[in-house]
Amino acid sequence: MLRVVQALDGGICRIKLDGGSIQADQADAVAWAAERFAGGVIEATNRANLQIRGVGPRHDALVEPLLNAGLGPRKLAGDDVRNLMLSPTAGIDRQMLLDTRPLAARILFTLQTHERFHELSAKFAVQLDGGEGVAMLEHHHDLWLSALVRNGEPWLVFGLAGTPLDKPDGAVRLAQAHELVVAVLELFLDLARSDQTRMRHLLAEIPRDECLVQLARRVALQPCADWRRDQSIDGLHIGIHSQHDDRVYVGAAAPLGRLDAVMLRAVAQLARDKGDASLRFTPWQSLLLPNVRREEADDVLARLEGLGLLCAVDQPLAQLIACTGSSGCGKALADTKADARQLAELLQRQGRALKIHLSGCPRSCAAAHVAPATLLAVAPGRYDLYFRDATQPGFGALQAHDLTIEALGHWLDARPRSPLDA
Repeated sequence: MLRVVQALDGGICRIKLDGGSIQADQADAVAWAAERFAGGVIEATNRANLQIRGVGPRHDALVEPLLNAGLGPRKLAGDDVRNLMLSPTAGIDRQMLLDTRPLAARILFTLQTHERFHELSAKFAVQLDGGEGVAMLEHHHDLWLSALVRNGEPWLVFGLAGTPLDKPDGAVRLAQAHELVVAVLELFLDLARSDQTRMRHLLAEIPRDECLVQLARRVALQPCADWRRDQSIDGLHIGIHSQHDDRVYVGAAAPLGRLDAVMLRAVAQLARDKGDASLRFTPWQSLLLPNVRREEADDVLARLEGLGLLCAVDQPLAQLIACTGSSGCGKALADTKADARQLAELLQRQGRALKIHLSGCPRSCAAAHVAPATLLAVAPGRYDLYFRDATQPGFGALQAHDLTIEALGHWLDARPRSPLDA
């Protein structure tokens, strides 16, 4: 938030949210700042944060109301390292094994106040998974922890440089989890050179087993080789879904990850009227209103839809991911947002809702994981099509070259079933 990054369409102010959660009054502050000091465009990110685009020259004036609303770090130097991902349904999920929020608060406090941790890269990230049904399990993290119940006692398995779908590197009791996080981060800083900014860089030079031996000298580790994470349930971030109590949460997706100030302010008011005056953003660039009374859920969903949000998983636009594109990024070769909307209209006519990622360049800023299919821009309005393939690097296996959106429609018509179909 304190380091505004420049783009073609102005500055970008990134606002890191604790566990993806924001209070309604804080959302109002974001909306006001976006209108007053920027272009009014607000983006939900794939790390469950927000960013304001089109920031003008008055950076300090924009940041001040955000700080006053409590959206800043505990220490200014700790802003960049507040990278802790939770499930958007932490504490309310019907399938959760534990409520991760108390531990998350301790970890976030330490990240911001432990001065040595300010040396970490702004991309160094930790995931804390409570076993929820709504969980992004494909984003790679430098350290991940996932809940386990062993003999009725809460534990956390963990892994370095991967995801909860990987084989774990060990396990600790819940009471030791904060100690483990601190030990991993300190070990990384002790061993990594200045050019090794991510855990995967360190493991490319120092064998994993050697790192774990050194870690075991700092915190007691237990083996847990036979653990496997249950898959999350696709689509639970959109629509009406039961919580672990007698209430529900209501989810809706921002079209291609974008909201405007009017939309965000209206959603905040809806959260006050029908929920608990909070919103939760998700890694799928959507938002949830938690703690809604069941009898009011249909009305909440209808009002979200009336604001222009996507409220059904079978809407084609709800399945598409697109980066900023050439309208806002100098590296992008195509206007991915406009092309994604054209693609959504085409898919609507075909009666299909396919998971496709449109990327303006190979950096893949909009998706922190490899999507089932990727359209990689090669020129304005033209893309190479890839299907995810675990045996191949990058976006996967090349399927077609230099397609227009219309040509992609013909290509899909010739293949009524494909890996794209959910």
